[in-house]
Amino acid sequence: MSALLAWLLGALTAGLAASITLSESTLVVLALVLIFGPRGARPRAGWPLLGPVVAFALWTLVAALASARPWESVLASRGLLTLGAFYVVLNALPDARAAGRFASGLLIAVAIVALLSMVQVGFCPPGGTVESSHAAVRLLMRKCARARGFFSIYMTLAGVLTLVLISALPRAALGGRRSAWTVPAWLAGLLALGLTEVRGAWLGFAAGCAACTLGLRRRRLVLAALVLVLAGALALEPRVLERVKTVGSLADDTTRDRLAMLDAGLGLAIAHPLTGIGPGQVKNVYPTVASPEALRRSTSHLHNTPLQIVVERGLPGLAAWIAIWVGYFGAAWRVFRRIPPANEEARALVLGSIAGIAAFLVAGLFEYNFGDTEVLLVALALMALPFVVERELALDAADSAQLRE
Repeated sequence: MSALLAWLLGALTAGLAASITLSESTLVVLALVLIFGPRGARPRAGWPLLGPVVAFALWTLVAALASARPWESVLASRGLLTLGAFYVVLNALPDARAAGRFASGLLIAVAIVALLSMVQVGFCPPGGTVESSHAAVRLLMRKCARARGFFSIYMTLAGVLTLVLISALPRAALGGRRSAWTVPAWLAGLLALGLTEVRGAWLGFAAGCAACTLGLRRRRLVLAALVLVLAGALALEPRVLERVKTVGSLADDTTRDRLAMLDAGLGLAIAHPLTGIGPGQVKNVYPTVASPEALRRSTSHLHNTPLQIVVERGLPGLAAWIAIWVGYFGAAWRVFRRIPPANEEARALVLGSIAGIAAFLVAGLFEYNFGDTEVLLVALALMALPFVVERELALDAADSAQLRE
């Protein structure tokens, strides 16, 4: 049973880095194995965050049924099933050591994709795509102007890279031979993140780095290294520097379009404060409310996760969504404070999870990453790690109490 779980977790790490089909299929098999397979000595994981998750799911269905197109909204709500990945990963990881292996495997898989992404951009012709009869070449080199790995768009790769890099940063900062291999893997991912040219992900990455320094002993060394790496990336890649210069600039078409979406979204939120317009209805409503300044008259999302949530589900839906993250950060921080200082690996694992989710939420202010299944699955997997450590701490405390008796 343990060997089967290990193989499935390995397949999951590969899927999270490169293929939604593989990751979703593996999660389904993992869930079936956990439900119907022999339990053995696996500890019970419980149901952390169940209250806000259920509240968010139920209100999403209420908003869907109250929308102008209820059946269409109900179908759009099927993404709620993705939230179950959090509990699958939590139950599939038996202890903190397994959680560390899972996180390391995810970094390795992402680093491999990052290297392929560099090839993708480096050999991309001026036209931005390579025409070929070979399926592998078409898969990698179609739309290759910006790094996207095996995903359909560069924003997805940027979101995955941000989460994995930030979550791995505390472990990379530990130093020593056991973590030395993480440094080149981490740097490869960082360079690929630059080549995605996704500014919202860069801001999320910066926020995640700042969150990491709150619990790192070597924070000055980490900050100095990041400054040097980012300065080098900006110097070597002119396009990256140009993208940095246009962050927040009203002369930038993307910025003006996002502001138009913000204006339209706030108007919709005010007009529909209770149940919103319904999941999946932005594509139907936005063309009728978009301002003249909007460059795109049609879109399925508003490039801002909290805004998308409140527009689709109203204020109660937004409150339930926020409660999920408040509950997570509170629980994860309590776990971090309980870990003995000598157990640096467990502390780094939990801190990486906290910082990664912080980066995810900050990046979500510029992109609807909660609706990007590939990115959300990585976030949910990382969210499970502190609760795996908490379960182990509880078991250790129970064992110590029995020994004292």
